Amino acid sequence: MISRKGFLKQASMLSAAFALAPSCMAGSSNSIANKNVGLQLYSLRDQIGKDVAGVIEKVAKAGYLEVETYGYDAKNLFWGMKPAEFNNLLKSNGLTSPSGHYDVGSAFAKNASEDDLKRTLDTYAEAALGIGQKDIIVPWIAPEISATADDYKRVSEKLNWAGEELKKSKLSIGYHNHAFEFEDRGGRTGYDILLTETDPKLVNMEVDLYWVVRSGNDPIKLFKEYPGRFSLWHVKDMDKQQPDLNTEIGNGSIDYRPIFKEAKLAGLKTLYVEQENFAIDPFQSIGKSVNYIKNSLLKDN
Repeated sequence: MISRKGFLKQASMLSAAFALAPSCMAGSSNSIANKNVGLQLYSLRDQIGKDVAGVIEKVAKAGYLEVETYGYDAKNLFWGMKPAEFNNLLKSNGLTSPSGHYDVGSAFAKNASEDDLKRTLDTYAEAALGIGQKDIIVPWIAPEISATADDYKRVSEKLNWAGEELKKSKLSIGYHNHAFEFEDRGGRTGYDILLTETDPKLVNMEVDLYWVVRSGNDPIKLFKEYPGRFSLWHVKDMDKQQPDLNTEIGNGSIDYRPIFKEAKLAGLKTLYVEQENFAIDPFQSIGKSVNYIKNSLLKDN
């Protein structure tokens, strides 16, 4: 009898194969060359709280068409703006926001109930829908929630449950990785558990490519093992001298050309630049990154 892990993994691969087949038949018409490039606004966390309208305008002028939000809560909202107000700001600058990072992680704790998770999801779903987002992304889970393989299985179950719940509002749940998910948990990595125990129809993966590489893993190998699972990407480069620092895309040690060539295999739908630290002016930096992606990485595909 096939195990639950084996069943979900096979289902994931079959779903991906069917999803990828039309694009293979369509040829160049489904090229990723016309993909919009977004920015995770956490990149500008030191600036956006001081002048949200000014930052959004500069992001649009840099060449971005999409943004990913972070940090929403019922008190501070979107940097002091209600969803409708923030949505109008985005629209006036020609921007949309397909997804956002929301602090759902605490509702995955052992002592958290389904009611706790539902209340958390309801709060964030209202905000996400208010600015036209489709994906609520779990940005991370705390170490005490992810210490064991059983912890990851519990998180997977809750992600599946959240995915079912959010479907009622035409939203999806997603998970964003760091490096710690690739640590061993009794013969398997936490990330492997998440990928095999979550339903690909309910849970999207936002793969942070920098953290995959930083953990010593190969993104392309990951795509081949779990085709179609990585619909959202975080793209950031690694400083050649100090791996714990970021740099502009194309300026660091990560060779993104072969990774982007496997975008269809990965299931890419939405991609965001993210940079957590800067050696030059942040707005110049994000401009260089988006230009490199558009003029080099996307054109090649």
